[in-house]
Amino acid sequence: MDLKILSAVNQLSNDELLKRVKNLAEREREATASLIAHLAEFDERRLYLAEGYSSLFTYCTQVLHLSEHAAYRRIEAARIIRRFPVILEMLDQGSVSLTTVGLLAAHLTQENHLEVLNAARLKSKRQVEELLARLHPQPPVPSTIRKLPNASHTSASPPAEHDPEPSFQPKGQGQDDATQKLSSLALTSPRGRPAVIVPLAPERYKVQFTASAETYRKLRLAQDLLRHQIPDGDPAAIFDRALTALLEDLAKKKLAGTDRPRECRNHVLGSRHIPAEVKRAVWLRDGGRCAFRVPKRPALYRTGLP
Repeated sequence: MDLKILSAVNQLSNDELLKRVKNLAEREREATASLIAHLAEFDERRLYLAEGYSSLFTYCTQVLHLSEHAAYRRIEAARIIRRFPVILEMLDQGSVSLTTVGLLAAHLTQENHLEVLNAARLKSKRQVEELLARLHPQPPVPSTIRKLPNASHTSASPPAEHDPEPSFQPKGQGQDDATQKLSSLALTSPRGRPAVIVPLAPERYKVQFTASAETYRKLRLAQDLLRHQIPDGDPAAIFDRALTALLEDLAKKKLAGTDRPRECRNHVLGSRHIPAEVKRAVWLRDGGRCAFRVPKRPALYRTGLP
């Protein structure tokens, strides 16, 4: 059956494929919203107990075969829509995602939920995190440098098994505990996990990563050499200086950046050569990002699948 589907998809024209993808994405949103609505009622009636399962999370992973992450997100959404049914409609429309709902869940109240949800409409995860940092700014975290335990030590005592059932806490409670848990998880996470970059307040971010012994030695040496300028040896100030120097070096190598630019020579008509002055101006204008836009295609009307 799978091969037949792939073969049929390969035969579609570009316009047909574009319409099908949009239609299927809409169907997926509708199915997800419907599942969450049913899970909310399923959880309210506690039917998983009658089926012999201790929690809804266990039922979702063992019977519905959802991944742990997928089950957690859907249970979290199912419980929050009881308080704020408008979320279900927004999920169906695609204006908010399950990730967005999870980020906002602990911060929504009867007084602010409409305003906050509208502000988070069609926002990315990073944008929603920045929105929450503006709504509930957190104090700066202290600069810390810790040595991680050996891998053999951490693997010797695996964590106890439990069902990570979603739980909702009133706004303002449990924030410090959650931050501490996040920090401890990040410190003991296996190699390859992404670094933590979390907005704490407007223009303030928490950055956490694991460094090698060589990087640690370089940091300590930089702290010693900069004591007359940074007496407390704040790693944040040192990394800011290091990144500034790195960006200046990259600008020189990639954009011919200089404090004393030479005058632009006469440009030869038809030449493909781009003067360094133009490269620098465009890079600064677009923030180093590609600004090319694909030409708009004629509007396509949604049609049902055959």
